[in-house]
Amino acid sequence: MKKWNKSQVILSLIFGLFIMSGFVVPVQGVQKAIILATTTSTQDSGLLDVLIPIFEKKTGYFVKTIAVGSGQAMAMGQKGEADVLLVHSPAAEKKIVAEGYGINRRIIMHNDFIIVGPPGDSAKIKGIKLASEAFKKIASAQALFLSRSDKSGTHVKEMDIWKAAGIKPEGEKWYQQTGLGMGQILSVAAEKKGYTLADRGTYLALKKNLGFDILVEGDAILLNIYHVVEVNPSKWPKVNAGGGKAFADFMVSKETQEIIKTFGVDKFGSPLFFPDAGKKEEKLGK
Repeated sequence: MKKWNKSQVILSLIFGLFIMSGFVVPVQGVQKAIILATTTSTQDSGLLDVLIPIFEKKTGYFVKTIAVGSGQAMAMGQKGEADVLLVHSPAAEKKIVAEGYGINRRIIMHNDFIIVGPPGDSAKIKGIKLASEAFKKIASAQALFLSRSDKSGTHVKEMDIWKAAGIKPEGEKWYQQTGLGMGQILSVAAEKKGYTLADRGTYLALKKNLGFDILVEGDAILLNIYHVVEVNPSKWPKVNAGGGKAFADFMVSKETQEIIKTFGVDKFGSPLFFPDAGKKEEKLGK
């Protein structure tokens, strides 16, 4: 049997103490930076400002957040330019998973979309139950409507509502295509006294500076569901698969879901998002 000298014994004891105390010894070659491609609503609502520091402290990973529309975020995943996606455009998400660009798509949370506009409400849509009927009245009144027009989850939902209304608004003088993110378009719409579609979380986070009212809410078509999708390392071997999975696991963890459950309550009187990890998507909003 090999005998250890005094120095080896001391080093072994120190290493053992580090392990017992939960100290993590860095492993050479492990990528510690993660690129998260996400929608602007998770950033503008302030949710990621709360969650990411907790994740970084727990894991030692550093998260670089790129907040764009869901469409742009998923395009980054398709090109291998991100490690993990946090998005809210279910049909497009299913498509990139089916095509092999994304894996392990998991539900995280939901809130809802709302139609907001100036208190004067020139199109007289306040209280209408169906979003498509509200859009018909906006078009009929030729009232200013501002669209993100950026292939984001919000833009996709807006197009679904126009389709349900039987209206093609592109090219109309009253319809402005902006290319702006959620927070920006709310500010511009408020300044111009126009209508827009927004997610409730971002609206509540910015409400005090807008002077805007919620005019239409509660229609089933306005449900807004967020998923996390890992970028497939089989397609893009250079992605940080370990980091992407760690972030996705963190988002569905009990601790994170509890934070989501209460986020916004102290400031707005109600949560900005509702945690859904482990739930069936088709049962939401019922």
